[in-house]
Amino acid sequence: MKILVTVKRIPDPDENLKFAGSAIDTSSVKWVPNAFDEYAVETALRLAENTGNKKERLAEVIVLSVCPKDKRQHVTQFLAMGADRGVIVDADDTAMDSGSIAKLIAEVFKREQCDLLIVGKLSQDTESNEVAQRVAGLLDLPQGSFAATMSWDRDGKALTVGREVDDGVETKQVPLPSVVSVDLRIVLPTSVHNGVTPDDHKYQDGARLASLRGITMAKRKKVAIHTPGDLGVEPTAALTYSEVVAPAARQAGQLVESPQALIEKLSTEAKVL
Repeated sequence: MKILVTVKRIPDPDENLKFAGSAIDTSSVKWVPNAFDEYAVETALRLAENTGNKKERLAEVIVLSVCPKDKRQHVTQFLAMGADRGVIVDADDTAMDSGSIAKLIAEVFKREQCDLLIVGKLSQDTESNEVAQRVAGLLDLPQGSFAATMSWDRDGKALTVGREVDDGVETKQVPLPSVVSVDLRIVLPTSVHNGVTPDDHKYQDGARLASLRGITMAKRKKVAIHTPGDLGVEPTAALTYSEVVAPAARQAGQLVESPQALIEKLSTEAKVL
């Protein structure tokens, strides 16, 4: 099986935002991998590896990123985690909308003749939650959204995907090839089963860290670079951000001397009672 995983770099969400006019100033931000993409790569690696035989690989894992080719550190990090090779579409992803990104991903999926696309359920910078659904529509493939568990039926060429809903867990069988977006619970120790690694095997909680050997090996792994033109896609931005503003500053809190004084303020000033 060949698994394609999309990965993205985002401004570090732990840093304070800086504004330049009506936009976010990214000139000096620290770029980090999107956390949900780490979960997606971890899911792919659990499907691909046989814990009983480290030399046996059940699937090839390819990471794909739409980004400037000279800003690929996040791709190297995912290769160091264990992905087999990378694909970069050399373009400014911030100048595109989700529709154009989805078209690029769909084209790479077709050209690589992949069996499965795994996507983080959203990107932490925009939280738009669009790409997986758009790609599934473009490729006319079945999809499982917000996967919390995943089991690979190797003989039946299908995935069993569990997803949390309001009243419990919904289970779907998704034939391959398909598209799956993953939620944060997919990286719990027993959330992914590949039909070869024993079902009672427990992985570490969360996405794995790159080992020293993985970091060294990442530098030797192949990374193909394409342009949107190579893929026959003309990037557009039907959706643009007209303005980004910081939220209003919160007023300082007040200390009161008694419960009665608190009730009075809530009633007369806040008017919530």
